[in-house]
Amino acid sequence: MAAYPVGKAAHNALCMGGKTMSNHLDYEINKELGECYLFMGDMDKAEDYYRKAVDANTGHAAPYLGLAAIAIQRGNFQDALTLYTKAVAIEPNDKALTGVGLVKMELGAHEEAFRCFSQALEYNPESLVALNCIVREGYNLSRLEEVLPYLHGCLESAPDKEAVRVTLAGCLMSLGKNEEARRHLEIVLGDNPANTGAQELFDNIAAA
Repeated sequence: MAAYPVGKAAHNALCMGGKTMSNHLDYEINKELGECYLFMGDMDKAEDYYRKAVDANTGHAAPYLGLAAIAIQRGNFQDALTLYTKAVAIEPNDKALTGVGLVKMELGAHEEAFRCFSQALEYNPESLVALNCIVREGYNLSRLEEVLPYLHGCLESAPDKEAVRVTLAGCLMSLGKNEEARRHLEIVLGDNPANTGAQELFDNIAAA
């Protein structure tokens, strides 16, 4: 079979394609190794592989999330904030925005943290970390009324989440909406009579 000559432009394109594939493979390998070492608690090796992943491909958020988690473990909150912010710029999602919110909360910027958690829940209404944090900040900032739609939103897509329903009932009780809280607690206790948290709140309403 006769070989077809390859022009310079085509040759360069083939080379660049091979380089892109190689970079992507390097990225995937280094990212996976970073995740493995982070899981095992070896922060130095995890950081090394995450940085290699970033060098191989700067267009993915995952290595920045890993590096941010390492920075938090080391108590370097400003570094973590920078890394989470980079992740948001590359790929805004609930994990990156929740990360920014957690650091803001740790640094005492509670209003900004509340905003980040609310944005995270727009991407993923079932993010339990963001939900727990926005409830906490809702109590801190006296903004519980604003938290309710996020709890309702989670239950709309996942009505079987008992912990979320009990948390919603607690928020409603704090806002003086005991009858609405009772209805949610009755749903929980109807499905799971052994839920002690729901029973305790139910008893508190009955004794009020």
